Amino acid sequence: MLEALREPLESGHIHTSRAARQAEFPARFQLVAAMNPCPCGYLGDASSRCSCTAEQVARYRARISGPLLDRIDLHVEVPRVSADHLNVPAADNVETSDQVRARVELARERQLSRAGKPNQSLTPSEIDRTCPLEEAARQLMGQAFQQLGLSARAYHRVLKVARTIADLAACDRIETAHLSEAIGYRKLDRARPSH
Repeated sequence: MLEALREPLESGHIHTSRAARQAEFPARFQLVAAMNPCPCGYLGDASSRCSCTAEQVARYRARISGPLLDRIDLHVEVPRVSADHLNVPAADNVETSDQVRARVELARERQLSRAGKPNQSLTPSEIDRTCPLEEAARQLMGQAFQQLGLSARAYHRVLKVARTIADLAACDRIETAHLSEAIGYRKLDRARPSH
């Protein structure tokens, strides 16, 4: 069932065929999904309560295919929050929701003025034009491509995320720090066994 998400995530449309009829429907959406790190849910937790074997973890994670993972831009690990942390008031230097919204709106305006569309909608040829990398960043991307075994699709998605991070920082160029952060959001690529 999850594999049925691949087409609409990529194209923004879904095709159905029933008997002698075919139809196409718009299906542009934002997918936000969550899963435990392992069957018991405690892998990597400071409590060390995980009892899953490496084989069980691999089998659990294999329920999401590589082609589907390629179409998900951000794979982020969210650790459990301690009770002590929940009782601490927010620091004064933390951005408010209004400040974050203003920064996102400015980043979106940058994207629309540069390419006429948000970064997530860029085609591979548009990515080449709008996401040029300096030498150090190009070397970093090459290393990530090899070490993580990224597909061409994942490679382009990393570049689009890096371009967005640069836009949020009001930078005209993708810097190595932006690219490094974007690569860091591909957690499940790092967890996949290499072949």
